[in-house]
Amino acid sequence: KSVKPDVKVMVDNCYGEFVETREPSDLGADMVVGSLIKNPGGGLAPIGGYICGTKECVERCAYRLSAPGLGQEVGANLGLMPAFYQGLFLAPTVTAGALKGAVFAANLYEGLGFPCVPNAAEERHDIIQAVTLGSREAMLAFCRGIQAAAPVDSYVTPEPWAMPGYDSEVVMAAGAFVQGSSIELSADGPIRPPYAVYFQGGLTWQHAKLGILMSLQKLAEAGLAKLPE
Repeated sequence: KSVKPDVKVMVDNCYGEFVETREPSDLGADMVVGSLIKNPGGGLAPIGGYICGTKECVERCAYRLSAPGLGQEVGANLGLMPAFYQGLFLAPTVTAGALKGAVFAANLYEGLGFPCVPNAAEERHDIIQAVTLGSREAMLAFCRGIQAAAPVDSYVTPEPWAMPGYDSEVVMAAGAFVQGSSIELSADGPIRPPYAVYFQGGLTWQHAKLGILMSLQKLAEAGLAKLPE
């Protein structure tokens, strides 16, 4: 904005809400969008997203999503408003647990020699934790551990597949109450060097911790991580 003040800046803030004390709109973003099945849904919202920002941007989006002249006066609520409100009420606590889990993961895996982004001491801007595992086998083992700790479909074994939009196979672990809700425990990544897996979520800190410990257990059982004596 300082280089070109008239440019419209939109920020996709998925995974970033409630992590910091300021939001993108506080720093000049014209429009901020996100998903209710991530941070701000608190693990309860089963669908939906949000758009906020300047009056001009919000009105343009409303007209585009409904009809010119109708804007925000129409729209489906699907009878789900209590879940939206309750999820939003719980969202800061849920996000704090996921953030604590990400910091725990970085501390644990860095101590075992696996590079992490962000590292254990860096300032956080979202809930995502990347762990560089160095091999296909290690990625699969990590994801098996996350899946095994899930409250839903814990018996499922994640397998790589040709996901649309990627030029490499992708492995994904997610056993969630709401499909695609990555504020719940999940991990995924494209299977290619440097073989980094992206971990996020956990509706509670305890569940996030369990998932990380299960991922390490699967790596140890496969002989891919050496635990200290």
